[in-house]
Amino acid sequence: MRPTDKLLRLVSGGRLLFGTTRVSRIVSVSALFFAVCAFGAVGVAPLAPDASDLPVKRIKQELSLPSLDEQVAALEATEQQFIREATFKSSEQLATFLQRIGVDDDEAAQFIKSDSIARGILQFRADKTVAVKTDDEGELLWLQTTVSDGPDKPVRNIVISRDNTGKLTSSDITAKLERRVEMATAYIRTAFYPAADDALIPLNVTEQVKTMFETNVDYQRLQKGDYFNIVYESFWQNGERVRTGRVLAGEFSNSGKLYQAAWFEETGGKGGYYTFDGKSLKKAFLRSPIEFTRISSGFSMRVHPISGQWKAHKGVDFAAATGTPIRAAADGVIESVGPSGGYGNLVVIKHWNGYSTAYAHMSRFATGVHKGMKVSQSDVIGYVGSTGWSTGPHLHYEFRVNNEARDPMTVNMTEAAPLATAEMARFKGFAGDMNHRFNLLHPERMAEVMRLAKRS
Repeated sequence: MRPTDKLLRLVSGGRLLFGTTRVSRIVSVSALFFAVCAFGAVGVAPLAPDASDLPVKRIKQELSLPSLDEQVAALEATEQQFIREATFKSSEQLATFLQRIGVDDDEAAQFIKSDSIARGILQFRADKTVAVKTDDEGELLWLQTTVSDGPDKPVRNIVISRDNTGKLTSSDITAKLERRVEMATAYIRTAFYPAADDALIPLNVTEQVKTMFETNVDYQRLQKGDYFNIVYESFWQNGERVRTGRVLAGEFSNSGKLYQAAWFEETGGKGGYYTFDGKSLKKAFLRSPIEFTRISSGFSMRVHPISGQWKAHKGVDFAAATGTPIRAAADGVIESVGPSGGYGNLVVIKHWNGYSTAYAHMSRFATGVHKGMKVSQSDVIGYVGSTGWSTGPHLHYEFRVNNEARDPMTVNMTEAAPLATAEMARFKGFAGDMNHRFNLLHPERMAEVMRLAKRS
């Protein structure tokens, strides 16, 4: 037999044998594997008893409860004390307020009126929160409220308390306030002040915003769709806003034009509002020394209403009610104050570079105004009247350059000095933070910022 035939026979004959042996081995190994797994599963499974086979044991115990009468007697024997808070209403009398808050204590009411410190509580303002603690008969144990004498004065806590002997005492302690930074947006629908009220912006903050943009925004010509955003300080105590502080930044959209400004204090200098590129927001001169008024007579030739003669009117007349505050148009020094013939009660302020301004027909001068006194822009120097040659209450305002009258409505009101170069980097960082806050108030602007950031 040829070797090749022998080899083929072995291969041919061994194919079935080899195949049979391989299947047998695989089946054997698999059976062994599953047997081991089954044994392991039995070994791992918990051998806990069936819950139904566990014994159940019941315990019964008698509990003694105190009688209801004993509990009532204990409560009656214990002195009850109550703490209440209430908001003082406008024009509310002290006695009425104490009664409403649960204080039935004539001695306490008299103490508040007579004690030098406690009398500070009589400086109540609407929306002021007062906290009291009384016993079950209404006797005052302590009373606490906050008092502030002005925006630049420290806030104080006035506390009235009754000691162990029953004597009432008072204390006046400077309050430790928490400073917060708040943001708000107001949309113009009818006018400036209603928009601020709708946005729940405090009046002190509203007045600051108005002053901030008064050289750029004509508040008498606002239109629906205008808006303003602000970032301002507020100070809190025990969850109550005690006062508001400075407007840190603001922006005003008027007729599609956006004005932005931030408060900044130069190193060792006086603070002021600057546009986001570092220019002073304050103009050298106010356009009008009276807020929200109208021009009744311009700078021109006219027939004088009293003399009947044709002559030049070298100023601008602003019609306003008697008593309307008159503001200094710019920083300067009082050059003269007093009656002056046809001008009536007159104040003249000397500024820089030969500029001066005159304010005539005042009903009276502001308290303390005198010759040589320094004044700042917007300081009240007097009040509208009709003294001198006048047919009705108004302000006659003159703007002079080297004692020559100029039309204040057309003269170039130059801007105040911009920030120094050395301060710009610090200011830019602060302005950038304020601008980011404004963007957060308007999601569409924030989305645009993000889109531009991705593109860059």
